Amino acid sequence: MPSPAKATISTVIPGLRYRDAHAAIDWLVRAFGFERHAVYDGPNNTVAHAQLSFGNGMIMLGSATNEGAYAEMMAHPDEIGLRETQHPCLIVADATAVYEMALAANATIVTELAEMPYGGKAFACRDPEGHLWSVGEYDPWAG
Repeated sequence: MPSPAKATISTVIPGLRYRDAHAAIDWLVRAFGFERHAVYDGPNNTVAHAQLSFGNGMIMLGSATNEGAYAEMMAHPDEIGLRETQHPCLIVADATAVYEMALAANATIVTELAEMPYGGKAFACRDPEGHLWSVGEYDPWAG
């Protein structure tokens, strides 16, 4: 059976929700180097939908509200003891440089920058709303 994936740049795009999505977008740009691809404002200073690109990857995000069916299916990290059931992983050329950017943006480091046994340096941090991010040089696509 052929793959059902569409022939596009990135076929898996994580989705996140933030209480202050505008501030989260600014932080993700400063801390990791994301670029604003699209930001659609919602009512009452919310973000209805945003797309931030990172190389050939992307995340989608929006404001966390207590409205609608989708809101009932997702929890914010502060509602579940900062636990996560998934986390975005960023593949970077220089983890040390991104680590320094994240520190400058006041990221909460949960795993210090270190050389990994499977290759490259990596670290993990939380953004200002508690979402967990892994950042590393290991390229799972490399031979």
